[in-house]
Amino acid sequence: MATEKTQKPSLGRVLVVGGCGFLGHHMVNVALRDWTTSAVSVVDVRCQRNRRPESDGVEYVEADITDADNLAKVFGRLKPDVVIHTASPPAQASGAVSDELFRKVNVEGTRAVVAASQQSGVKALVFTSSASIISDNRSDLINANENWPVIRGKNQSEYYSETKAEAESIVLAANRAEAYPNLLTASIRPSGIFGEGDVQAVYHIVNIYEQGRTGVQVGPNTNMFDFTYVENVAHGHLLAARALLLTAQSKTVPLDHERVDGEAFFITNGEPVYFWDFTRAIWRAAGSDKGTSHVWEMSRELGLVLGFLSEVAFGIMRKPPTFNRQRIIYSCMTRYYDISKAQRRLGYKPLVSLSEGVKRAVQWTLDQKQAKAAAAKN
Repeated sequence: MATEKTQKPSLGRVLVVGGCGFLGHHMVNVALRDWTTSAVSVVDVRCQRNRRPESDGVEYVEADITDADNLAKVFGRLKPDVVIHTASPPAQASGAVSDELFRKVNVEGTRAVVAASQQSGVKALVFTSSASIISDNRSDLINANENWPVIRGKNQSEYYSETKAEAESIVLAANRAEAYPNLLTASIRPSGIFGEGDVQAVYHIVNIYEQGRTGVQVGPNTNMFDFTYVENVAHGHLLAARALLLTAQSKTVPLDHERVDGEAFFITNGEPVYFWDFTRAIWRAAGSDKGTSHVWEMSRELGLVLGFLSEVAFGIMRKPPTFNRQRIIYSCMTRYYDISKAQRRLGYKPLVSLSEGVKRAVQWTLDQKQAKAAAAKN
């Protein structure tokens, strides 16, 4: 963002909740690289992975965000100006184990983050929501924007999205709340996050290539999908945080077409692609030279049956399934978004293109696999 001739904008004291996770640690990296900060701290349930070098001065605090009393004490000690709340279990199909975790972390944890922010005098709170909260997992989303309704209750078939929607409503309701009018909030709705550190989508797709299973495709590949490189998602959050700080400093309330506080924003790469074209781009980056002549098209219906059986089997073992109906639904659904609101109000523009993001993500994955294989030999 900033060049040698421009001064980096300031965010003050920044706290990233979930800052050792996939998105969270990129949030820390981008904040340190592109912004001026007086302090950067991380709260995560475990802080052993994705840590910055000690010389960077990031403070890591292990805390469970569902422990509201302890979290309030941590916030009170750190006294952040900006809180970026990224903590969430990874999206997966519904089940007794995952549903309990989704509610505990996404809803009750977010409620605790909001309360701790209010009590400690936080100025700007930005929440990581999900673009999936406007999807019923049946209807296509074609250039969908923030005017589309959030899908809740019986119409929302994915409990992850249900809890993300509830969490977003909690965060946005806290904006300029009567008891704590100085806290400003915003929500970011990313779609299809991928990048270095992604041990779900990209890692899984590379595994399929390495296992020689590139000959199966679910559906006819006529569905467009929005994928978003992780640094661009982090960039969108930090732009929102900066806008909230500027609003807090202003003596006037922004006009409706300008305001960021109390608002939600879709963030993507702005480059929707056919779903299986993205998958094959990952395979090519991993070394594949095959086209599509060897591909067999599996029906969506058969994929859903196999996904359900996988969920049942893993549910008996009380483990999250490695293959599920959600993946089948995603691979056949049209889902892309209009990001013009983020462009206008946040000044958002992707930092990294989709093709460059794929190269970086695949190289990271291959490096990790190579390191793991080398360690196994020793």
